[in-house]
Amino acid sequence: MIDVLVVDDDFMVARIHRGFVERIAGFQVVGTASTGEEAVAAVDRLRPDLVLLDLYLPDMFGLDVVTRLRAARHDCDVLVISAAREAEAVRRAVRYGAVNYLLKPFGFDELRTRLEQYAVRRTALRAAVVADQADVDRVLSRSGSPAAIASLPRGLSPETAELVERALREHSGTLSASECADRVGISRVSARRYLEHFSAAGRAEVTLKYGAAGRPERRYTWLA
Repeated sequence: MIDVLVVDDDFMVARIHRGFVERIAGFQVVGTASTGEEAVAAVDRLRPDLVLLDLYLPDMFGLDVVTRLRAARHDCDVLVISAAREAEAVRRAVRYGAVNYLLKPFGFDELRTRLEQYAVRRTALRAAVVADQADVDRVLSRSGSPAAIASLPRGLSPETAELVERALREHSGTLSASECADRVGISRVSARRYLEHFSAAGRAEVTLKYGAAGRPERRYTWLA
């Protein structure tokens, strides 16, 4: 389980976010905090893996909490959840090592996508054995590196690409676009676009399954 600390000065918002997190498999909320000082104390006491951190706290700016945590040698990850839309806030969050930045207000599906993406990256980084540059590139691609994002065709998102990749990796056989769509929670047409992208990039193999009549079904297997 990935332990999560929710930090927000609005107790109703914190309750909503807590409910969202607890609906996602593999995550559990171990505590909440409403101020920066409470957040630092809670991290010290609870040792969460991930902090959902609001930036507008009553006693300090959220990124100052990150500074305090790093000074105390806490290595928990931080996902910023904020209404702050200024480019400088986003840039600072990236410089401070935030794993993602989610604008308020957001729905359950938006948070779920980002937490599942985080879980994939976390697993990949923990399990990675770097033998050559290809291994480095593979780990960075799962981490949403600019190079990996830029390589996606227009209209495809890195978050959904990671979920499609995960569905292929975790399945022992082949998957059709319809089966992949069901696993990921997207449309068959969208799943087909991601699968064809992976095939064109040499990261997935396509085989054809012939039926009694009609066009053969395209089935995909992860190669990388």
